[in-house]
Amino acid sequence: MTRCQNFSFRVLLGAALGLSAAISALAQGGGQLRFCLHTEPKTFDPLQVEDDASVSIRYLTGGVLIRVNRQTQALEPELAESWKVSKDARQITFKLRSGVRFSDGSPFTAEDVAFTMQRLMDPALHSPTGDAFRTGSGKVQTRITSPTQMTIVFPAPVAGLDRMFDQVAIVSSHAFRQESAVNGPFLGPFVVAEYKPGSSVLLRRNAYYWKTDAQGRKLPYLDSILLDIQPNRDIEMLHFRRGEDELINALDSDYFDKLASMSPELVHDAGASLDSEQMWFNQVAKAPIPDYKKAWFRSTAFRRAISEAINREDLCRVVFHGHAQPALGPFSPANKFWFDSKLKPQTYMPDAALKSLQAEGFHLDNGTLKDSHGNDVAFSLITNAGNKYREGMAVLIQQDLQKIGVHVNVVTLDFPSLIERMTQTFDYEAILLGLTNVDLDPNAEMNVWLSSAENHQWNPQQKTPETAWEAEIDRLMRAQASASDPRKRKEYFDRVQEIVVEQQPFIFLINKDALSASSSLVKGENPVILHPQTFWNAERLTIAKAN
Repeated sequence: MTRCQNFSFRVLLGAALGLSAAISALAQGGGQLRFCLHTEPKTFDPLQVEDDASVSIRYLTGGVLIRVNRQTQALEPELAESWKVSKDARQITFKLRSGVRFSDGSPFTAEDVAFTMQRLMDPALHSPTGDAFRTGSGKVQTRITSPTQMTIVFPAPVAGLDRMFDQVAIVSSHAFRQESAVNGPFLGPFVVAEYKPGSSVLLRRNAYYWKTDAQGRKLPYLDSILLDIQPNRDIEMLHFRRGEDELINALDSDYFDKLASMSPELVHDAGASLDSEQMWFNQVAKAPIPDYKKAWFRSTAFRRAISEAINREDLCRVVFHGHAQPALGPFSPANKFWFDSKLKPQTYMPDAALKSLQAEGFHLDNGTLKDSHGNDVAFSLITNAGNKYREGMAVLIQQDLQKIGVHVNVVTLDFPSLIERMTQTFDYEAILLGLTNVDLDPNAEMNVWLSSAENHQWNPQQKTPETAWEAEIDRLMRAQASASDPRKRKEYFDRVQEIVVEQQPFIFLINKDALSASSSLVKGENPVILHPQTFWNAERLTIAKAN
């Protein structure tokens, strides 16, 4: 009884002290937050970004109509007070906030939204963000009914239309110039104040930002954010440990463990991320590999047996030091809405895998698996050189498959050479790589699952689907893309996930955890799995003064 009472007292005291520190930090306000960009930003034009550095700057400086809450994954109103999507998913009507101003003091109106959409959808701009809206031929129309109300009409249905506006930063119709996009004006919490190529980007507080906190205090709390351009992760870690940076947005497991051993309170493992690691076999008919191997690779039973013979728990434990989860399928459970909860983990079953192969005519001969024609079952597994995690995974896969008599020759290539084999010559047998998912919606993966797509890696750019199950995935992906009811879309995409697990064109292995670090001086941080993991709520972060 005494221990429980003491424990409760300590918890209450700790909570009180934490609240006191938070209030103190808030009272001080201001300050500068510092962290690294790993590459030079390619553009400051918010409608043309596609690289990580530019995406981060857009997130901190761009104002959007609707925001996907990075913690709950739910949609929230931003510059739009409310919105309504038509039943046919071809148009969306916005009610805009009144009294909002750009960072130069000019008013924000429906004219700016119309200008943004027309520029975004201009084919000459080649906007990656705009491409996501292109589901049919024809022009996008904008209808302004008042300074705070407007409708956008698309030529064809756009599934998940409202969620896509999370990526559309509104630009000024009267002041925006592409050649001077670095100078704004901006609607987000921060503005680009200074850019030193190869060195840093300085963001300052937007004095005209429209948001306030519950007490009526204007956001953001921070005075500025300094983004150091630093590709070297060792130097980034050194800066963080010296207190020169306050955040590391993404850590690999080795860095995470090193930092955790010294300062466990500074690191955060948010659990499985959206990113996956997987392997696949070459099923391209014209690939320069023996026909008998093509027959293996095109066999569902063969692919399923290989999947069953791989110990995913070992991959997570040995390679990622426990900072990964066995993958269940195309989408991670971290994708709260779209993940198919009916999917179950792939159990490690080497004995069952061998029996399945024997039922298909394979047999063991002195510890070596042979096919029905007497060919040794062996293949080369390629991955990119220098990626120690994939190299480690490949070695464990090699060891696992040797237990059922399959010989795997691990080959590492420089990334350009690997990409050439994967996309041009098709001179490979199996590849181990990863998928980085930056969007929750399955529409973002149309370029993977459609049989005609370039990134349909195991057999890309098919003129017509070569298998019945690929034809069915094509049908389902197009059906979900044109359906307006989210429940119906999920029903279609759940079936896509189930077919992929049944057929194993990609053998999904693991989902890496979202690992990050933040200084004890940063108050209000709450790391999540979605980008940007550590600064998604930057407008509410504060920096406490060091003692």
